Amino acid sequence: MSTFEVPAVDISPYTRGGTDEERAAVAAAVDSACRSVGFIQILGHRIAPEAHAGLMSAIDDFFGRPLEEKCRWRRPASANRGYTPPRSESLALSAGVQSETRMKDFFEAYNVGSSVSDHPGTTLIEHHYAENTWPDVDGFRDRVHAWFAEAGRVARTMVTIFEDALVLPRGTIAGLATHPIEVLRMNNYALPEGTHVDMNDDLIGMGEHTDFGIVTILCADQVTGLQVLHGGRWHDVSPADDALLINLGDLTTRLTNEQWLSTLHRVKPPIVDGTIRRRRSAAFFFDGDAEAVVGPLEKFVDHEHPRLYRDVTVDEHIAAKLAGSRAGVLNTAAEREADRVLSAGG
Repeated sequence: MSTFEVPAVDISPYTRGGTDEERAAVAAAVDSACRSVGFIQILGHRIAPEAHAGLMSAIDDFFGRPLEEKCRWRRPASANRGYTPPRSESLALSAGVQSETRMKDFFEAYNVGSSVSDHPGTTLIEHHYAENTWPDVDGFRDRVHAWFAEAGRVARTMVTIFEDALVLPRGTIAGLATHPIEVLRMNNYALPEGTHVDMNDDLIGMGEHTDFGIVTILCADQVTGLQVLHGGRWHDVSPADDALLINLGDLTTRLTNEQWLSTLHRVKPPIVDGTIRRRRSAAFFFDGDAEAVVGPLEKFVDHEHPRLYRDVTVDEHIAAKLAGSRAGVLNTAAEREADRVLSAGG
């Protein structure tokens, strides 16, 4: 049997106030987790249970509506906002590992994010900061916005912990995120009742991929389906009670020259007794300023650790990833991520 476990770290010395020694212990635990697994579950995040309950009820209220009604809130793929119907994305293309361009991930999603209006007076690459579309669901906006604000706070706390864990001056990573691209993606893994499903290994909830940015804050049901690639094998992951899952994104991998690796993960269909069991998640992506230039920091490059990545703007990187997942274009710039998947057998 697999003994794989996602390390759990209580970050309350950063969220509630702690001594230098307590914060150092948290930073060391995070560094160990990021070097060994790349996935962490955190406690002590200080998000109230009421905010979590509000988010989940908002997800239920929207995704419980008929498909034709939900499609009213669909936006162009380039906007990265609004509703995404089932089988209109393929995340494996973003990681450069899918050979054909059929969109086959069966999850549906709803995206909201930081917008131009959130950053008055700031010069922006505006297509990354599209204004939100809010569905005509009573209380949806308030409930989602409350979680968005709390997830953003936790993401910024994690950036501070990352800087301490990597022994970087404060602001080294945070300085890349003064007006960050932030997206909350609410996911629903279910198919309408009566939908015919061929229960075979090709059925994909969400294809293997890495997240694009600096850090992801993931709120997920304790329903099986999420898997992490580690040690050449895929392992099931489910959060502990009251825990949030944290995974690293590609930009952090670039900054650390692969001392920390972005987490390769996927979602297999949660099949129980021959039928797909519903699963919900909400991923908050903290991706940095669109115009920020990201490459390996000098600290992580030397004779034994040659530079593995060229400098790239966050805009260029995310555009390539989104072109894969949402526009059906294989991301040929993701060869290092693709090699990690393919070396594990796909």
